[in-house]
Amino acid sequence: MSEITPFEINISDDQIADLKTRLANTRWADEETVDDWSQGIPLAYLQEVCEYWGKEYDWRDRESKLNRFPQFKTEISGLGIHFIHVKSPEPSATPLIMTHGWPGSIVEFQKVIGPLSDPVAHGGQAEDAFHIVCPSLPGYGFSDKPTETGWGVQKIGDTFAELMARLGYEKYVAQGGDWGAMVTTCIGGQDPTHCLGIHLNMPIAPPTEDSMDNLTELEQSALAGMQHYQEKDSGYSKQQSTRPQSLGYGLVDSPAGQAGWILEKFWSWTDCNGHPENALTRDEMLDNVMLYWWPATGASSARLYWESFAGPPMMEIEVPVGVSIFPHEIFKSSRRWCEARFKKLAYHNVLDQGGHFAAFEQPELFIDELRAAFRKILA
Repeated sequence: MSEITPFEINISDDQIADLKTRLANTRWADEETVDDWSQGIPLAYLQEVCEYWGKEYDWRDRESKLNRFPQFKTEISGLGIHFIHVKSPEPSATPLIMTHGWPGSIVEFQKVIGPLSDPVAHGGQAEDAFHIVCPSLPGYGFSDKPTETGWGVQKIGDTFAELMARLGYEKYVAQGGDWGAMVTTCIGGQDPTHCLGIHLNMPIAPPTEDSMDNLTELEQSALAGMQHYQEKDSGYSKQQSTRPQSLGYGLVDSPAGQAGWILEKFWSWTDCNGHPENALTRDEMLDNVMLYWWPATGASSARLYWESFAGPPMMEIEVPVGVSIFPHEIFKSSRRWCEARFKKLAYHNVLDQGGHFAAFEQPELFIDELRAAFRKILA
C-alpha cells in the first residue's frame, strides 16, 4: 500500500499579504454597458466583493473550518491526490466517495459531511451512515497538477477507484455532479466489481429519438436550457476546452479575475433569483474561490475541459443508478432519457428548488436525495 499522509491547509502570512496587495492594486475593466449580468459579472458587484475579500473576509477563521475534517494526500499514478476522509462512528456505514466539478471544490460538501457520516448526531438514522471520502480532482484544490496529458475523466475514475481500494473499502458507492457526475459515471462503468451503485445530480443522459414527438414539460425545459447554454452560457467551456493555458495566466495572476470567472457561474447556475448571495453566502463563495487562488489552479483546472469535453465517455453502466434533478441545473434529464442510458435506474426524482451546486445550495435536500437513492440502490 502506498503511503497515506495527513494533510492540513496552512497558508502562510506572506501569501495572505500578497493576496491583499493584489486586490488593492487591481486594474479594473470598464463598466458593462447593460444593467444586468448579460455581459458577465457586473463591475460594481465584483468591486464590492473584492473590497470585502481584502478587508473583512477572515481567511484564518475559514481555514480552521475547512481543517475541521481530516484530510490526507496519497500518490496514485504519479500524482498526489488530496482528499477528506471522515469515518462514520457507525460500524455498518457504507463507504461513499463524492466528487466535485468546476468551478467547485471540496468546499461544496462541507455542510453535508457531518450529517452523512454521523446521521444520529444530526437527527437521522444509523442505517443511513456513510464513511465519507471527498477527493480534490487532479489539478484542483490541493491535489497535484498533472504534468502530462491523459488525465481525463476516465483516468480520474480509475484513480478514485484505486483511492477507495487503498483506503481498504472493498465495496463502496459514489456520488457526483458536474465533472464529478462524469467521473462518478466512469467509476460505475469501470469498477462495477467494487462500486455498488452511483448517485448523480447532473446525469449525462441525452434525449432519445422517440421522445422528441411527445416531449414532457421537463424535457421541453431541458431542451430550452441546453439551447440557452449553447447560445449564452458556454463561452467559458469553449475557452477552457481549447486554450486553457492562455486563460490560466490571467486567472493565476489576478485574484479579481479568478473571482469574477467563478462568481459569475454561481449567479448563472444556482437557484438564486437573480443574485448569487440569495443561494450562497459571500464567505462560502470566497472559500471556494480560495481553493483555486491559493494553489494557482486557473490553468490546471481548466485543462480537464481540454482533456474530456470533446468526447464524454458514454460507456454502458452495469451498476444501479440514482438521479436527482434540481430545477436550476444546467442539463436536466427525464426519467425515460435516464432509463435509456442507465439500464438499472433505481431512483429518479425531480425537485422544486436548487441548482447546479446541490450540496452547497440545498444541503438538507441533497442529503435526503442521497439517502433515498442509496436506500433503493442498496436494498
